[in-house]
Amino acid sequence: MTLTGKDVAEIARLLGESQFSSLDVQMEGFRLRIRRDGGTGGGRWVTDEVEDEAGDEPEPEGEAGVEPPPSPPPSGTAQAHGEPSEGEVDVPAPLLGNYYAAPRPGEDPFVEVGDRVEPDTVIAIIEVMKLMNSVRAGVSGTVTAVLPENGAAIEKGQAIIRVKVD
Repeated sequence: MTLTGKDVAEIARLLGESQFSSLDVQMEGFRLRIRRDGGTGGGRWVTDEVEDEAGDEPEPEGEAGVEPPPSPPPSGTAQAHGEPSEGEVDVPAPLLGNYYAAPRPGEDPFVEVGDRVEPDTVIAIIEVMKLMNSVRAGVSGTVTAVLPENGAAIEKGQAIIRVKVD
């Protein structure tokens, strides 16, 4: 597999809009590693390597351990459920992608209405570019609404759940 400079620039642009600090893609003997410049470069992306690794053993695949904290939702993200009531907050998606309410198809959802959550409670998975990213509640309280449908595409800042905070 080969990528053009335009492909790498597009990947870097998409990552620049995310909260990730690096990306390592490895498939069929191809590897691309990009990291956010930690210096004074203003957060620009630097390509560490783009190489053909034919013959190398592939690394085991697994879920991404990236769990960025929730960011406040942008204005104008009112859901069909209306605005949060007094004492309630919406927990926004930290990135765009496909929303999954359960760890695997057919399993119980991470959270349901009435469940108690703590800041470190996993409430969903968002899939981005075949990477599964756990999303944490970031607040303590009781779930009053689960807003998107399982499998739906969601935007960064879109409310995932509504919580009546303690």
